[in-house]
Amino acid sequence: MKKEVRELEPGEFPLAERIWTHYRGQKADPTRERVFGVFVDGALAATARCTLHLGGLEMDCVFTLDEHRGHGYAKEAVQILLDECGSETIYIHSTLPLIGFYGRLGFEPIPEARLPASIKERFLFCFGEMAGCNVAPMMRNSGDRAQ
Repeated sequence: MKKEVRELEPGEFPLAERIWTHYRGQKADPTRERVFGVFVDGALAATARCTLHLGGLEMDCVFTLDEHRGHGYAKEAVQILLDECGSETIYIHSTLPLIGFYGRLGFEPIPEARLPASIKERFLFCFGEMAGCNVAPMMRNSGDRAQ
């Protein structure tokens, strides 16, 4: 097995979008996003995306295809994103079961009010009750390191 962990080139974004059809059908915008991934035997197996918003950076689209789960690929995709983008504060909307996973990578839960407006507005459908939508806002200060 050959494994490669790296940032995707904009021309490779359709590879990530194919994976994201299994995860809310996200699309990539090369004008304000960077996508990182783990390739196994030349095929994209896991992703993490960093998006520039007016109020800061947001990480999302942390996803591993079912057939590649259990090998730590999501952690590797997040770690390269943090290595490349972590000089700035990064915000996420973690699902409740993954708070511990992101905590080990340096993220801490924060009140919804601490999210920049441009990131918070993506979850307006939760009506101020993110836990009811199974998500928790978290942030990682610039320079924080995984434990």
